[in-house]
Parts: sequence; structure tokens; C-alpha cells
Amino acid sequence: MSFSLSELLLISAAYLLTLFGVAWLSEQGLIPQRLIRHPLVYTLSLGVYASAWAFYGAVGMAYQYGYGFLACYLGVSGAFMLAPVLLYPILRLTRTYQLSSLADLFAFRFRSTWAGALTTLFMLVSVLPLLALQIQAVTDSVGILTQEPVKARVALSFCALIMLFTILFGSRHIATREKHQGLVCAIAFESLVKLVALGGIGLYTLYRVFDGPQGLEQWLLHQREVLGTLHTPLQEGPWRTLLLLFFASAIVMPHMYHMAFTENLNPRGLASASWGLPLFLLLMSLAVPLILWAGMHLEVATGPEYFTLGVGLALENAPLTLLAYVGGLSASSGLIIVLTLALSGMTLNHLVLPLYQPPAEGNIYRWLKWTRRTLIIAIIAAGYAFYRMLDASQNLSNLGVTAFVATLQFLPGVLSTLYWQTANRRGFIAGLLVGMTVWLGGMMLPMLGNLQDVHLPLLNFVYALDDTSWHLAAITSLAANVLVFSLVSIFTEPSPEERSAGEACAVDNVRRPQRRELLATSAQEFAARLARPLGARTAQREVKQALRDLHLPFDESRPFALRRLRDRIEANLSGLMGPSVAQDIVETFLPYKTASEDYITEDIHFIESRLEDYRSRLTGLAAELDALRRYHRQTLQELPMGVCSLSKDKEILMWNRAMEELTGISAERVVGSCLTTLDPPWRNLLEDFVQRSDEHLYKQRLSLDGQMRWLNLHKAAIDEPLAPGSSGLVLLVEDLTETQLLENKLAHSERLASIGRLAAGVAHEIGNPITGIACLAQNLREEHEDDAELGEISSQIIDQTKRVTRIVRSLMSFAHAGSHTQASEAVCLADIAREAIGLLSLNREGTEVSFLNLCDPGHCVVGDPQRLVQVLVNLLSNARDASPPGGVIRVRSEAVEQSIDLIVEDEGSGIPKAIAGRLFDPFFTTKDPGKGTGLGLALVYSIVEEHYGRIAVDSPADPERQRGTRIRVTLPRHVDMAPVP
Repeated sequence: MSFSLSELLLISAAYLLTLFGVAWLSEQGLIPQRLIRHPLVYTLSLGVYASAWAFYGAVGMAYQYGYGFLACYLGVSGAFMLAPVLLYPILRLTRTYQLSSLADLFAFRFRSTWAGALTTLFMLVSVLPLLALQIQAVTDSVGILTQEPVKARVALSFCALIMLFTILFGSRHIATREKHQGLVCAIAFESLVKLVALGGIGLYTLYRVFDGPQGLEQWLLHQREVLGTLHTPLQEGPWRTLLLLFFASAIVMPHMYHMAFTENLNPRGLASASWGLPLFLLLMSLAVPLILWAGMHLEVATGPEYFTLGVGLALENAPLTLLAYVGGLSASSGLIIVLTLALSGMTLNHLVLPLYQPPAEGNIYRWLKWTRRTLIIAIIAAGYAFYRMLDASQNLSNLGVTAFVATLQFLPGVLSTLYWQTANRRGFIAGLLVGMTVWLGGMMLPMLGNLQDVHLPLLNFVYALDDTSWHLAAITSLAANVLVFSLVSIFTEPSPEERSAGEACAVDNVRRPQRRELLATSAQEFAARLARPLGARTAQREVKQALRDLHLPFDESRPFALRRLRDRIEANLSGLMGPSVAQDIVETFLPYKTASEDYITEDIHFIESRLEDYRSRLTGLAAELDALRRYHRQTLQELPMGVCSLSKDKEILMWNRAMEELTGISAERVVGSCLTTLDPPWRNLLEDFVQRSDEHLYKQRLSLDGQMRWLNLHKAAIDEPLAPGSSGLVLLVEDLTETQLLENKLAHSERLASIGRLAAGVAHEIGNPITGIACLAQNLREEHEDDAELGEISSQIIDQTKRVTRIVRSLMSFAHAGSHTQASEAVCLADIAREAIGLLSLNREGTEVSFLNLCDPGHCVVGDPQRLVQVLVNLLSNARDASPPGGVIRVRSEAVEQSIDLIVEDEGSGIPKAIAGRLFDPFFTTKDPGKGTGLGLALVYSIVEEHYGRIAVDSPADPERQRGTRIRVTLPRHVDMAPVP
């Protein structure tokens, strides 16, 4: 049974078009986001690990290494089961600092362009056998099915189609913050196809070839040498080395790093993948022994590597054979797409951009996109060229092992990034060079030396690439790498930048680089400075993106926020151009000030935010210390006194809630900024106090919003915990306004009481002379009764003395009103209104108004006349103060059943609703200091309550004109009141 080339090409095109459709539907949003971001899709996308080498080569490995073939599944499973200590920290770094590849990670960790460049260069060389393996698997499959020599044409066509798909759906976005949803869904679909294909073939062979599990058991009993062959390599073979290779591949292989970290759509998906991927690989591995035994039982004509295809051919089952072909095509295409996408980004960031940067005048984004697409074509072409050079002289196992051993050399760098903060770039580069040199000499060059047209006589001393010696080259290269890396790092010192990056990359990192002052003082200045290397349009876009990421306004100018903005811009540029180029741009155009004094401290804001993130992970003493920190900080936050903590450079580190209420400035706005950025008058007050030598400042007056406030200020120097020897300041601000106003009002009330007593004494002393004057005037009138003119003058004198007497009596009564006991007599409202108006008429300093006494003379209430006069005096006084010049104030009375309403109505501006509920509160006043005590209406309310009455305020009294206030005092009616005739 055979297939025509046109049939296979049609099937291949149909499958790849289906793959295009899945990716396109995802990109267009036609697939629900909850499905795209589901952990199952992420887990299946990690199935890109199972390339053609795992789909076809796993059977060959089982034939060669027995049960040792499980190492290719167990190694990766072990890495994902260690996700909390191995994968999660890398994912955190990738998302925080936009590190899209392993080269980015090393360039960031070791702060070295050479680290990223060498990683990229060696990775390109390392994966050439893996790329060639995928191409060879597809071409060999087509050759087996067609039984024609068509490898060259098939390989070229396959590479062209893969180039097109990778360009269309892999490089549509440049920055790593923009994920390729279509690519993730397409790779997940491919993994599902591989699982169905391999599992379907395994089940079919179990029931079609062996007639079920019992038939397989009977066959194995008669073929004991088969089981012995499977067990023997576990005792003698290099399965432990295989386990290490595949453990490392889960992290360092470019396609695994890209799908696990760079294209991670949902960080929570990694938790599901930590058990989901091992389960996926377990399901795939179950079919491998079945296919191997079926191929041996059927004596399939193909080699063990292609038993997956050969079983269908031997059974002459076309659908089964085509299912195997599609599964192999899926495995090969998925790996090439993701691998070349990852390598193109690494090459662009670490080989192209350090040598040539696009001009700022052009469209940088477009240049980066097309350059990356060109690199994708170049990398796939290099894989094709390597495949043609080998000309299928190596089997799939050798090609795969060669690639995995090469990438094993990057494992020490990954582990040191997470767990060895003192490792440095010299050690990493030296170890990598030594390890790769051993690999080249022990595995890569012998592979090329075995070619018929290539003669390398100098390689006679190195190991031959076969199943008995490759693991020696692997162990030797890794041991040399680790030894040199360790020795060089131990005997050389890391740079300050490396030390800082090492702290940021550490698994238990809760620290942050220094708090220093930037030359740029605003986000707008950031954009202006970055316009030189990036162009104005690109710089503006990147600054706005970073501000959106941090939820900061575009007019941001706080030093703390600007430091965060600088770090975010560097991270975003790292995702765009790689960490090395991003670091150079940011350090060149957004530099820190070179301080004349050695004052650099850690960023306490970032430390606290990281402690909050790590709160659930802290245990033991660390958790107790964090709880104590939180308790003390909460104490300061809730302290009923303003607390402001300053660093030595006057940056505000703390601004508690009392300070927010006192100043009206939120902590979110002010924390992290300099003291000089505060709004006046607080800036002047605090700056002056900080510069003073006094540690205390009492009853400092501050005019705020037209009102005077009194404050006590205290300060104390403190040593900054993160920079011993550097002193900051803590300021305490105590608001004494209410206390001071209370003291002023009490003093004012006491002065009024003193004046009242003085007035009573003066009135008493005036009474005797006035009586004498009245007597003399009366005698004079009686003695000169015949003199009309003199009699009229005498009568006028007597009338004026009576008036003075009434005024003096009123003053005496008003001065002693508060000391009298409660009286219960009939009080005529018209009389007390006349007396109150008369008293107010004595004060000529108030507004000129007219008082109208409209009270009914027959309306009497029960009460104390003098205290009721005091009520009316206060109400009329307030009405006069609120009235315009020439206004009219009316006092009238109304009878309501068993009570009388005394009504005072003015034509003033009315009472604002905001203060209507506080009118009768003691010491509440809207008058200027010294002009009112805030006790008048409180006293009125108290007197009315003593008379068993009530008081109501209606403002505005005239709804149409929105003016005037009407105060209604309801008092008990006197029952013996005579009816009015």
C-alpha cells in the first residue's frame, strides 16, 4: 500500500489550513476568551514539547533504551511538578521585566550584552539538529508513504508553508505584553491532534494486532526476550543522563520557555499545567510500548523510529496510516513554528539591535516587525540547510539527543539566576564557553565528521557519536561548565548592577534597588528625553503605555512614581528590544543624578508592596515580624495626630489618615513626592519648621480657606532603617483649632459677663442722680407753675429722666436675667418685643434696619419675662446681622390652640442648608472671630426648652425670591388671659 505525493500534499495543506483557521478564529475573537484563557488550553499548548522526536523517535528510544524512553516524559514532568520553586519565579521575572526569552533572562540577570549574545548564538547552533529532525521526520514520512525519492521537494515545500504560518500568526505583535492568542490556540489544537493520533494508534494495535490486553499478555509470555530488552538498559544504559536532559529541556529549550512564560495568558494556568502536562505526557507514553511491540510482532519493514507509520502500512489500513502522518506533521510543524518565533526574538534583541538600531525618524515598530519576519525566514532556512548537509545520515534519536545536550549547558545559568545571587557574568560566560566547546568537540563536530563529503581528521581523539558514548560527552560538558562557572564566580566580584539584578531575580526577593533622584522631573520630560533614541511618536507611546500600566496620570511628577515609571519603561522596552538595549537607552537618556554625598537607600515603598505580595508565603519568624510591622504601621495610620515621615532628601515616606483629614491632601497623591511639591500653605509651614532648630512649635497660626487654624508642631530625627547613618525626620502635627476657638469663646463670654455686671453696677449708680434730677425738675415745675415755658422745660426733663430710668432698669434686668430663678407669670409678648427692640436700638453699630412689633397685646404666655426678652434680643440681633441695609424685621404672634407662636422674620439671604442642622450647637458661628461666640442660639434653645416650648427654623421664608428666614418659637399659652374686646 502506498500514497501519491499529491494526496499527501493535499492532506498536508488541508491540515495546515485548519491550523490557520483555528488561529484566525482566535485572533478575531470568535472563540470565547474564557475558553482561550482556560488552563486546559495553556496546558495543551505546552504539548509543543512533544515534537516529531517524541512522536516518532520515542518508539525508537524504547527500542534502543527500553523503559529508559520514559525519561523524556518523566524529566519534563519533574520540572513542572517543581513549579513553585522553579517555574513560578521565572514566570514572575518574565512578566515583571518583560523577559521574552532565555537570552533576555541572562542578559538581565548578569547585566551583560555578551551574556545575551552568546546565549543566542549558542542556542541557534544548538537547535539546528532539532530543526533538521523535524524536517527529516516529515520528509521521511512522505518518502515511506509514497515510496518515492521526493525528500528535497517535500522539505522545501514544508519549510515554505511553516515560514508563512509563523510570519502570519507568530510575529503580528512585537512587544511581549501583546500575547499571540491565535498561536496559543493553534499549538493547543496541534497537541490535541498528536494525543488523539498516538493514542488512537496505540488502542488500535492493542485490539487489532493483539486482540486485547489478554492477547498482548500471551504474546509477551512467549516473547520474554522483548521484556528483557526493555529492562536491560535501565541497569546499564544512560537513562539517568536522559532524565537530566529532559528535565533541563522543560526550562531552557526556546520553544518551552516561549510557551510556558512569554505566551502565558493566565498566570494561574501554570498551577494546572504542573499536573496537567505530566498527565498529557503520560497518556502519550502509554501508546509507545504498544506501537513498539506491534511493530515487532508484525515485522514492520520500517525502522523502529517509524513504527508509528509502519503499523498502519503493515495492516494495510489507510485511515490509520494517514492519522499517524497527520500526527507527525502536527508534531513537527508546532515545534518549528514556536522555536523559530522564539529564536527570531532572541536574535533580534541580542545580535541585531546591539549592532544596528533603527533610525528614530522612521517607524520603529514596523522596522522591528519586518526584521523579525526576515529572521524567521533565515532561521528556518538555516535548519533546512543543516538538514540537507546531513542528508538523513543521522537517525532521529541522535539528532534529538545532540540538541538536548547542547541546551543542557544553560541549566547552571538558570539555577544560579534563582538561587545564587553572587554568581557573575564572568563565571557564566566562562562556564558556557567551556561547556559548549566540549559539546562541539564531543557531539556536533563528530556528527559532521561522519559525513561523506566532510573530513575532520583532528577529531579522532573525541568520542564517536553513538549510543554508548554520547552521555559521556554530555556529563563531561556539564561538569566542565559547572566547575568553571563556580570557580570564576567565587574568585571574582560581581558588579553593583549584577548584585542588584541578582537580588531582584532571587526567589525570596523582597528588596528593590536604590532610591535615587532622577534628572527628569516629570513624565513629559521622560517622553522628551526618549524622543532622541526612539523618535517623538514612539517615545510618547511608550511613556503613555507605561503610565497606563502603573495607573498613573500623565502629569505625574512624584520622585517615587517617576522611579517606578523608569523601571516600567525599561521593562517595556526590554520586551520590545531586549534587556541589553533597553538598559542602555534608559541609563543613557533617563539617568540618575550623581549625588555629591553618599546617600543611596533602598526604596521602602517597593519593599512594603513586595511584603504585601509575599504575605501569604511568610511563615515562622518572618510572618511574626511582618505582623508586628503591620501592627505598628496601622498604629501610626490610626493615630489621631498628623504624622509625616521624611527621608534625608525630604521625600515623603508616610502621610497618615489624620494628616489627610487635616490638610485635605490624600496620601496616594503625596507619598513619594518631595516636601517642596506640597500645596501652600502647608509647604511653607512644614518647610520652615524643618529648617528651624526648634523641635517644637506651639500654637502656630495658619490661614486655610479663609479660616484661621492653630497647630502644634513637633519633630524628631530618626535613623533610616535601610540606610544606617542617614537621618530622616518624623513630623507630628496637632490640630488645636477647636480647643483654641473654645478658649477664645469662653474668654469672650466671660468678658460679656463682666460687662453685664459692670453695666448693672453703672445702672445702679446712675439711678440716684437720675432720681435727684427728676425731683429737682418736678420742684421747678411746681414752683413756676405760672411760667409756661419753664413748666414745659421741666416736663421735658422729667420725661427724659423717666426714659433713662426705663433704660437703666432694662439693662439691670437683662444683666441679671441668667441668675434669676424660673418665674411662672403671665408675659405679654407685645411688651417683651417692645423692650427687646428698645434694647437693640441702643446699639448704633449694627445694620440700619426697621423693627416692626406686630404682636397682639392680648397674647400672653407663661414664663420669665427677662429670659424671654433675652430670647428675643438674640433672635432680633441675628436677624439684623443677616438683613440688608434698610431691611424690615417683623415680630408677630399667632394663637394656636393651647400655645402662642412668637415669629421673627427677616429679609436676609437665608440660612444655607449645609449648616441648618448645626444652628443650635454651642460655639457654632459663621461670624468672623471676635464678632460672635456661637452661644446665642444655643442659649435661646436652652431657654425655650426651660419654658416647655419648641423652636423651628424656616429658610428661605420667601420661596419665590429665595430670601429671608422665619424663626417660630412656640410657648405655652397663659390660661387666665382675658379675652380681647
